[in-house]
Amino acid sequence: MPKSLSLIWKLLRKHISIFELAIFFVVNLIGMTVIIGGVQLYSDIKPVMSGENRLIGSDYLVVTRPVERVGSGGKRFTAEDIAELKSQEFIADVGAFTASEYEVYGSIMFGGRRLSTMLFFESVPDAFLDVRPREWEYNAGDDFIPIILPRNYLNLYNFGFSSTQQLPQITEDVIKRVELGISLRGNGLIEDYTGRVVGFSDRINTILVPEQFMVWTNARYGEGENEDATRLIIEVDNPTEPELVAYINANGYEIENKPAESSKAMQVVKVCIVIIVCIGVVFSLLSLIILTLSIYLLLQKNVSKLENLVLIGYTPARVALPYNLLTLILNISIWVISTTMVVVAQRLYIGYISQMVGCELPASPMVAICVGALFTAVIIAFNFYIINRKIREISRKR
Repeated sequence: MPKSLSLIWKLLRKHISIFELAIFFVVNLIGMTVIIGGVQLYSDIKPVMSGENRLIGSDYLVVTRPVERVGSGGKRFTAEDIAELKSQEFIADVGAFTASEYEVYGSIMFGGRRLSTMLFFESVPDAFLDVRPREWEYNAGDDFIPIILPRNYLNLYNFGFSSTQQLPQITEDVIKRVELGISLRGNGLIEDYTGRVVGFSDRINTILVPEQFMVWTNARYGEGENEDATRLIIEVDNPTEPELVAYINANGYEIENKPAESSKAMQVVKVCIVIIVCIGVVFSLLSLIILTLSIYLLLQKNVSKLENLVLIGYTPARVALPYNLLTLILNISIWVISTTMVVVAQRLYIGYISQMVGCELPASPMVAICVGALFTAVIIAFNFYIINRKIREISRKR
């Protein structure tokens, strides 16, 4: 330390309160750690919440119009309705359900009994399916019909119907090997097909057939009276988005399936991280207020000494240098310690989160380092401004 600076420091340090500096150090350390820790945590789990490779994908909601009265055909979705939905920023894509316009009868031999019932078919664009079996392709005129069932249909049979009818429970593999007799009737035609369940969907609650099959059979057996969609399936990034909810309510639509719990959880995580960062900002602002008041009080106690130093030829910049160095050392120490604590914490939680989501997450601490450095630079610049302005005011009064 230069001799002149050492003399100034010895002259001015008498009124420095170690207690006040310690309070500033602890409070700012807590605030800095909470801020950069929250930002680093958000950066680490961001691949889980968003992006092309996110672990939790888009959500799909089935949109319908409410039934207004008994016996009515119900309002359908027109091409204009679909175009308007697609134009909304919070909706990624829209697909239409196409319903069969003919009678469908299905039968099966099971447990020595012949079970038969009326059925219905629907189709959606392949992009909205959560399963894509190899047998899903269909060519017009084929006798084989690939079918996708909701997985809960099988659960209802195994844990409801079978127990009351003394029928055996069945697995997915077993039902995929069973052939179904399918009879399609319409336009004066009655034709038989062979159907088989080729997959189970957790997303769509209906009996699905390929869209190519639905187009061909509606033209063959249907009368072409209902070209508009009965239901729509929409792809959204966040089903709890306020704009989406407001849009659905404003248009009188209804949502069949509730938003996925994962989306709700991610929304809660985002809100929690924002709250954590806000708490850190409050701590840092409190520490900044404490330091500013301490500096003003310290300078006020040393007014006469500072005036004398200026009178004997010391420039305001040199007089302010010891205070600037003190705040510089304090804030850099806080940045180093808080960053170290966050990096250590990151090594502890990143492995647990990676194991929980089944994917190795990146563990770079650069976000914490950069955010901490930026925040520290802002605080140091503010402290320098306060100190130098106060000393200039004192020097002008001499």
